[in-house]
Amino acid sequence: MTDEPQTWHTKHKDSLTRGQRAADLMRNGMGSWPFVGGFVAFMVVWAAINTLALTSHAWDPYPYILLNLFLSMLAGLQGAILLIAAKRQDAIAGAMAQHDFDTNVKSGKEIELLITINRQQLEILRELQELGKVKTRPL
Repeated sequence: MTDEPQTWHTKHKDSLTRGQRAADLMRNGMGSWPFVGGFVAFMVVWAAINTLALTSHAWDPYPYILLNLFLSMLAGLQGAILLIAAKRQDAIAGAMAQHDFDTNVKSGKEIELLITINRQQLEILRELQELGKVKTRPL
């Protein structure tokens, strides 16, 4: 185990609640091509089973009203989950912006200090040059 200092991102990730972690996982899952592909495959299988395999005993015959109900419920849940994830992303972006601002302010102070030191060094060099000119003059 190393004693490296934790980055801001690591500290933030460690501070997440279970609900926030779940929202991030669901957002990442629902916003992926495997989810879209699996969802389309599920609907095709549902329609195939209810149209072809169970022609006379289908539990959800065409126009697939039960499937439509499930899709509507899923859309409602997805909307809420995506809004939760968007709020979390806004909070993360705000925290990162504040961290960047704090870093910039600290860097600005350090740069001002370095400029002050540089000015002092230039003044010392000028004084040394003047002393050198005075000593090299013939008597």
